Amino acid sequence: MLHEKLQAVEERYEEIGQMLSQPDIVSNRGLFQKYSREHKELTEIVATFRAFKKVLDEIRGSKELVERESDKELAALAEEELALLQQESQKLEEQLQYLLLPKDPNDAKNVILEIRAGAGGDEAGLFAGELFRSYTRYAEARHWRVELMGVSSAAVGGFKEVIAMITGDGAFSRFKFERGVHRVQRVPATEAQGRVHTSTVTVAVLPEAEDVEVELQEKDLRIDVYRSSGPGGQSVNTTDSAVRITHIPTGIVVAMQDEKSQLKNKEKALRVLKARLLEQKQAEADAERRADRRSQVGGGDRSEKIRTYNFPQSRVTDHRINLSVYALDQVMEGDLDQLIDPLIAAARAEALQRGDA
Repeated sequence: MLHEKLQAVEERYEEIGQMLSQPDIVSNRGLFQKYSREHKELTEIVATFRAFKKVLDEIRGSKELVERESDKELAALAEEELALLQQESQKLEEQLQYLLLPKDPNDAKNVILEIRAGAGGDEAGLFAGELFRSYTRYAEARHWRVELMGVSSAAVGGFKEVIAMITGDGAFSRFKFERGVHRVQRVPATEAQGRVHTSTVTVAVLPEAEDVEVELQEKDLRIDVYRSSGPGGQSVNTTDSAVRITHIPTGIVVAMQDEKSQLKNKEKALRVLKARLLEQKQAEADAERRADRRSQVGGGDRSEKIRTYNFPQSRVTDHRINLSVYALDQVMEGDLDQLIDPLIAAARAEALQRGDA
C-alpha cells in the first residue's frame, strides 16, 4: 500500500513538472505559483522514493549474488553488503512514512516572533535582548530576513518586548519549537555576592497570516493614533505617528510606534494583528495543537519552562526531550540547530507513532 501511494505521488510530480512548462500555466502567475509550490513540496518525497527503489534493486541483486556465489569469501562479503542495504532500506521506508504524513500547514510560512521579559527584573530584559540576538544570527545564517516590527527597550539594556518578522522559506517549521518560557540562570554583573539569579523570558511564534486566511472588517477595528513616546529623533515623538489597533470582537490590541510614518506603523500593526487572529483561529479549530499565544508563553513564572540556560555550567537544557548540551556560547551565537534538530526528530517519531502529524 505504501508503494502504491508513493507511485501516485511520483506520477503527480511528473504531471506537475510537465504542466509548469505549458505556456498557459506560465502566463498565469497565480496558477504557476500554485503548481510550483506543490512541485517543490513533492520533491523530497519523490527523491527519497527513487533512492528507496534503487536500494531495493540493489538488495535483489545482492540476494541473487549470495545464492549463486560458490566462493565462501565472496559470498560472505555479499551478505555483509546485503545487511547494510537492508538497514538503508528500512531507514528510507521510515522516512517515506513520515514524509507522507499530513504536514503542518504553517511550516512554510514566515514568522512573527514576539519576545517579552518575564520574571526576574532587569536580568529578564537583558536576556530578552540576548535571545533576540541569537535568533537574529540563526535567521541570518539561513539567509532569512529579519524585520524589526516593534520594540520596548528596558532601562538597563535589552528589551521589555521586541516583535520581529522573520521572512524565509520554512521559517515557522523551525522557529515553532522556540515558543514557550525560557529560563536563564546566571550571576548578574550587579550582584556583589556572586549569587546565581533566575529569570525568565517568554517567546511567542506566530505564522504570518495570508489575506485569504484572515479577513478583517473595518467595522471590527478601532484605530487610534497618538504621539509616540520615548526616544525617537526629530519626528517620531513629535507627530501623531503611533498607531493602536483594537480588534473589537476579540479584544486583541496591537500598538506600533517605531516608524516615523503613521501608515507604516499601521501596516505593521495589521500584520501582527492578522497573525494573532490566525493563531487564535487555528487553536480553536484544533485544540490538540494548543497553539494559542496564552499556552505558548504562559504567565512567565519560573516553573513554566521549555528550556533552561545555565551560564555557570555553560549548559542549555531542553526540558521537553530532556536534552542537555554544554555549548551555551555557541547557542547564544545563533547555533540553534543542535537544539532544534533533536526536537524535530522527536516530533517526527511521535507523529509516526500516532500515525498523524
